[in-house]
Amino acid sequence: MEKETPQAPVYVDEAARKRKIQGYISLLESKYLDDRWKAAEALGSIGDESAVEPLIKALDDPFPDVSWIAAKTLGAIGDQRAVEPLLKALQSPEKWLRIGAAIGLGKLKDPRAVDPLILAASDKKALVRKHAVLALGEIGEPRVLEVLQAAAKDPDARVREAAESAIRRLQAKVPDTPASPV
Repeated sequence: MEKETPQAPVYVDEAARKRKIQGYISLLESKYLDDRWKAAEALGSIGDESAVEPLIKALDDPFPDVSWIAAKTLGAIGDQRAVEPLLKALQSPEKWLRIGAAIGLGKLKDPRAVDPLILAASDKKALVRKHAVLALGEIGEPRVLEVLQAAAKDPDARVREAAESAIRRLQAKVPDTPASPV
């Protein structure tokens, strides 16, 4: 039996779809934390570009539950307007926002993110390093191979596994990439 892949909801009525999006955008400013993070997540599954600016604003939410999901959602939507705000978020003191920013930047695959993600690959928090390394693999610039090879020797197993995965992705995108020496 073939496994079905989840797809974005199909709307018969475009006006209903727009109302739903506007409802979620409004919820991004709710006084209730659960409303805000659920709205940020729902906007990612819909993937409409009208949510980009409100989600960029949500990167400044005082609760990481909201801001990190907003960062990931911006990557899922794929609008290049999110690159600069995500680069800024990658420098946040909040670990979860840095993680979300790395995930979002990886999905956007913008070369401007490579150098900041290289820096994030040496973050003091292992989960930030893991997601920075995965994002570098998504972007697929050959010049990051040395960084990925160094990350493959990280003391944290999650980072090492992410680095090996990123190296394989890079090798698939750039066939001349040498194998990892690890």
